[in-house]
Amino acid sequence: MGNIGTPLIRFLLEEQQDHPEATDEFTTLLSQISRAGKMISRKMSRAGLANVLGVTGDVNVQGEVVKKMDIYANDAFKQAFQHGAQVIAMVTEEDEDPVAFPENQPSGRYIVYLDPLDGSSNIDVNGPVGSIFSIHRINDGASRPTNTDLLRKGLDQAAAGYILYGSSTMLVYSCGKGVHGFTLDPDIGEFLLSHENMKIPTRGNVYSVNEGHYQKWISPTQRFIDHLREHAPDDGRPYSSRYIGALVADVHRTLLTGGIYLYPGEAEKPEGKIRLLYESAPMGYVVEQAGGSASTGTERILNIQPTAIHQRTPIFIGSHDDVSLAETFMRDGKEDRQ
Repeated sequence: MGNIGTPLIRFLLEEQQDHPEATDEFTTLLSQISRAGKMISRKMSRAGLANVLGVTGDVNVQGEVVKKMDIYANDAFKQAFQHGAQVIAMVTEEDEDPVAFPENQPSGRYIVYLDPLDGSSNIDVNGPVGSIFSIHRINDGASRPTNTDLLRKGLDQAAAGYILYGSSTMLVYSCGKGVHGFTLDPDIGEFLLSHENMKIPTRGNVYSVNEGHYQKWISPTQRFIDHLREHAPDDGRPYSSRYIGALVADVHRTLLTGGIYLYPGEAEKPEGKIRLLYESAPMGYVVEQAGGSASTGTERILNIQPTAIHQRTPIFIGSHDDVSLAETFMRDGKEDRQ
């Protein structure tokens, strides 16, 4: 469709021509997200000099200590959507309730779900972090989002993606027709196409998980990881272990090279840690569009009907064969939990 180096907005406009159902509204919304990403990227590049390292002293709705960059990132997206006429509400990790944009009524037709800065514990050590976004279109004619609009399955997403702030800044998105990646060129301040039609390998040889929680996992999860560690060269094992500690960074690597990322439930916390609407569902949407899978271990992530905006879920995400194998271990271990 595009050529390497094509600017994001031009790529979106060309994609819109190929798909009559696409609209200028969606292109404008993606440009607003990219603008917030540029602001965060610029601030991140100067984090040690710009007084944005460390914590604020506050605790968010998740019970997590809030970093200064968490607040900056959250505000950057709010500023991007205000008066943009596209977004009627924003659901974010940092706000207990949805953030409404009355100035965008009645023209706004989208709700955006965000983890504004995923993996923010990496900031103070100059590690990679990211932003995750999920876009839903509200019912036509609605002036404000209803509970039905807010609590939608991942399958209903109009688009989803993430921005990775690492050695370079990348924006990766899908609107249901493949996955495309754009790298920020700081010299011209534009996201340029660098990875068109991204595909995840059917199977990998790397697993990504916080193994410090091994003793807290249920036995099926422990047995799955033990299986991946076993020496079985004819079966492509053992797998290597890689863990960055930021969902965006770990899943991005998995998307490019294959394998599996998991943040499973624990014996005392079966719901897991990862939030469904603005972490699991959008990352699952992207990975599925690239040919992979996303599961709770027993259920497809995109099939889950949310019951709360900050709902949590276990996640097993990555190459199709690796996620299917994990599901086999989880199914076979049901009797352990009964």
